[in-house]
Amino acid sequence: MDLVVNYREVIKQIIDEYSRYIPSHGQIEAEKIIDTERDHYEVMHVGWDGPRRQHGTVLHIDIKNDKIWVQYDGTSRPVVEELLAKGISKESIVLGFCPREERQYTGFALE
Repeated sequence: MDLVVNYREVIKQIIDEYSRYIPSHGQIEAEKIIDTERDHYEVMHVGWDGPRRQHGTVLHIDIKNDKIWVQYDGTSRPVVEELLAKGISKESIVLGFCPREERQYTGFALE
């Protein structure tokens, strides 16, 4: 199977799984964003918690240059652990939320 095709399948599984978790308070929905043309994947929370509007990214992953870029992970279960458990190597994962000069210390890909 093509590398990027495999990445897409793994990421879609993870997005599906993480989108099932919604906050126990408020009227908040989890939205999946799966754009396989641009290789952009997100889980967002949208709704109301009492008088406060909730709208924000929970998880954001992209595929760029044949690597999986974790752009944002606001979950309590780190998505990197899920990627590794599904057979994705550290060399194929970029921690996009980490400054480039610090990525060399993470054990993951630089770019």
